[in-house]
Amino acid sequence: MRLSIQHQTTYRFSAQQARLVQMLRLTPQTTHDQTVIRWRIDVDRDARLRDRRDGWGNAVTMLYVEGPLDAITIAVTGEVLTSHSDGVLRGVEESLAPDLYRRSTPATLADEPIADWATATAAGADPLAAMHRLNAGLHDRFSVDRGRPEAGLTAAVAWTRTTATPRDMAQMLIAAARALTIPARYVSGYCRTGDDEQATPHGWVEAHVAGLGWVGFDPCVGLSPQDDHVRVAVALDAAGAAPIAGSRLGEGEEQLDVELRVQEA
Repeated sequence: MRLSIQHQTTYRFSAQQARLVQMLRLTPQTTHDQTVIRWRIDVDRDARLRDRRDGWGNAVTMLYVEGPLDAITIAVTGEVLTSHSDGVLRGVEESLAPDLYRRSTPATLADEPIADWATATAAGADPLAAMHRLNAGLHDRFSVDRGRPEAGLTAAVAWTRTTATPRDMAQMLIAAARALTIPARYVSGYCRTGDDEQATPHGWVEAHVAGLGWVGFDPCVGLSPQDDHVRVAVALDAAGAAPIAGSRLGEGEEQLDVELRVQEA
């Protein structure tokens, strides 16, 4: 599938900022099952952009802007050709050992209810079958909320609700997988959902299965990622794979607006 992506993020500040530094995890990599045809990052003011990789192996762009500024818009446009792989990740150079992804973070810590559910759901299953059961179980348990995620919400708190955003469903799946000692990581990227406009980029999970490698699972659909997914960045949790993160030098508050369209080209 050939996917067209338009992703625009605007920050507005209540007071002028002296300096802005952002890490942009917005650039997908070409793998065996996704080919980046064209990709462009534009900023609506003078800025320095430096390409590099972060500690997880993600392609990142460092953005440096000198003030004074009261707003900034970062726009991404591109096209990616994808193919179906049953969720199996191929053609990616891994810089870290899979066992590292057994480590929990505050956002993905499995409390007793999640751990008990994971154990009961995956009873007697091998790791691959266990992940499919957990993925389908979360899909059945929660209604998907396509709105903007609540900042700082943990997997344990999200578990107590009846609806969940893609980010929170992914972090709950990660918590459940790690409770079973299965290496699991958060994936940020894009997904064609059928909605003309989306509130945020998408999130799902990859789990490491011995003899097979990394395999994707998207609890929003209860299946492995299909050819309507574009993989961008990975980390232990959603914060580590956030599309935009950074700091600013200045007083006041900020307002964030996101416009996102993912369509078949």
